[in-house]
Amino acid sequence: MSKTILITGASSGFGKAIAEKFAAGGWNLILTARRKEKLEAVAADLEKQFGVKTLCLVFDIQNKEDVFKHLGNLPAEWQAVNLLVNNAGLALGRDSFQDANLEDWETMIDTNVKGLLYASKAVLPYLIKQEGHIINIGSTAGKEVYKDGNVYCATKHAVDAITKAQRIDLLPHHIKVTAIHPGAVETDFSLIRFKGDATKAAAVYAGYEPLKAEDIADTAWYVANLPKHVCINDVVMTCVAQGNSTMIHKD
Repeated sequence: MSKTILITGASSGFGKAIAEKFAAGGWNLILTARRKEKLEAVAADLEKQFGVKTLCLVFDIQNKEDVFKHLGNLPAEWQAVNLLVNNAGLALGRDSFQDANLEDWETMIDTNVKGLLYASKAVLPYLIKQEGHIINIGSTAGKEVYKDGNVYCATKHAVDAITKAQRIDLLPHHIKVTAIHPGAVETDFSLIRFKGDATKAAAVYAGYEPLKAEDIADTAWYVANLPKHVCINDVVMTCVAQGNSTMIHKD
């Protein structure tokens, strides 16, 4: 019987790459995002390529009512969820604490922390029945704070802490919980962070070879397909040029 993965933020970046990896492995997909056309295009492509079933759910992870409306009431044939990937997240701005935009802070907190909590809470009843797995996408910013990272780093530290709490609290239900903390990955992450400034975004990845979204997807696939008694709790991954969240060697 095919397994089912639910991925938040699946229309691009890590989420899309993870969807592709698991579809190639024969998993059926529940995909969520805000952008309906992009999400449906991803789903249609994967159905055509791999013959898997997909369910697209269009809503904003920041909206508690919408999260529980969609994820808490999955169609009966989609309720056997084996894996939840809490991927939806973003960085906005790279400003000193005193100069940062309050709306940016609120959006990051509402997406990266509260959205992850909402999705986890809504999907857990299904996961408990399946003795399933949660993968939370964190960041090296959740391990070390860097200059002008303030609240983004705080949200990813929260993801780290929430992951550890989930792992402990869900032990009686035989739920695996894994955090994957990538360093620099060349996606649209920096373009979003710098609000469309392509020059600033490109500079982040200049002078070295960063990770690709597919590298994170490969890691998610690995940790999700280990024997039932094995749980990878925490993965910190960077490209060779990056030592931690603050140190990157550029040629």
